[in-house]
Amino acid sequence: MVYASPVESGWATGLNYERLAVPFYLSADKVESDYSPVRFQRELKLFRRFCQGGRVLDVGCSTGAFLFQLQTGFAGAYEVTGNDVAGPALDYAEQKGIHVLRGSFPEMDFGQTRFTAITFWAVMEHLANPLDFLKKAIELLEPGGLCFILVPNLRSLAVRVLGTKYRYIFPQHVNYFTPATLRRFAANLQDVRVTYSGGSHFNPLVIWQDWRSNGEFVPDADRAKLLKRTTAYKRNPALLPLRLGLQLCEAILSQLNLADNLVLVLRKA
Repeated sequence: MVYASPVESGWATGLNYERLAVPFYLSADKVESDYSPVRFQRELKLFRRFCQGGRVLDVGCSTGAFLFQLQTGFAGAYEVTGNDVAGPALDYAEQKGIHVLRGSFPEMDFGQTRFTAITFWAVMEHLANPLDFLKKAIELLEPGGLCFILVPNLRSLAVRVLGTKYRYIFPQHVNYFTPATLRRFAANLQDVRVTYSGGSHFNPLVIWQDWRSNGEFVPDADRAKLLKRTTAYKRNPALLPLRLGLQLCEAILSQLNLADNLVLVLRKA
């Protein structure tokens, strides 16, 4: 397992995410991109494959964009709740009609409430104690409930090409998973089984930009601008042939465990 040590206290406690909310999570570029209909296409497709309805909790929901698209795209099928430690981001989610819970997930008391599905989209890599979060999630799932995990892939093509020049090897990420370590992470719990494992996402623009750089930290504003740019590409009908080519590349890389992200779907016994 590759991990950061020591972890800056602000990332371990979540305080830094409260500070990031306004300059990054609520930046115009980030919000516009997150709430674009194409933003969570992969996650929604995977989620709908295994869960067609029920009570859903998104841990680390930020501004609530995934839940918003789930709620509006499949009206009446889901009862959604978001959890995060970044107050301003949750304020925005509430304005969009998302029910939110504020605070550290492992410490929250949910009473008798149980969920059909709990999602961790690009969250586990940020946590100093990810196993506590996973244990809590499995505890809160109803029998047969599903846990969705997406994390960056330390064995991706991007990391193999760029090494430490890769922009996502940075202070916010304190854990770095490979296909093997992600599976071993899930194997800590006896009452779940792996329903699906695979890869997702491939962004050659990131590889190109980071290859040309000297490994400097990429500012949040620049990352948000690139997200807006790639979102615009996805919505441009003239670029459909290029998108189909990239989808084919992504599928091949996923089969080879070289995609940018790893995905795991767990089912509670």
